[in-house]
Amino acid sequence: MFKIKSIYEPADDEDGFRILVDNRWPEELSKEDTKVNLWLKEIAPSKNTDKWVTEDSVDFEGFKEEYRMELQKKKTLISIIRNFEKENGTVTLLYFEHDPECNCAAVLKDKLNGYRTISRSVGRLHGG
Repeated sequence: MFKIKSIYEPADDEDGFRILVDNRWPEELSKEDTKVNLWLKEIAPSKNTDKWVTEDSVDFEGFKEEYRMELQKKKTLISIIRNFEKENGTVTLLYFEHDPECNCAAVLKDKLNGYRTISRSVGRLHGG
């Protein structure tokens, strides 16, 4: 199972394996305080994609489209995250932004869950 959570929210046992999927670390938080298991900044959106999100406005649809295209080229990193889910049961994707719906972790979670739904359907079609 994949969950998302702000890095500012306290860790709990139900989080499982915690991955920060943003390219920035909040300076005011220590790694011990956040209980991050892995900082996978390579999966984060590029600076070019981040331009869709500014302090003044958010074009989340534009951001999602750009980031989804980037994720198509990060298949190895996607596989790494899926392996952590297999090993730990739950993976919590941590985001740096304060908006719980408009962030890179939400887009990544949709990508990970979409793949699982498709692979299970294909497995059922082929007797898996």
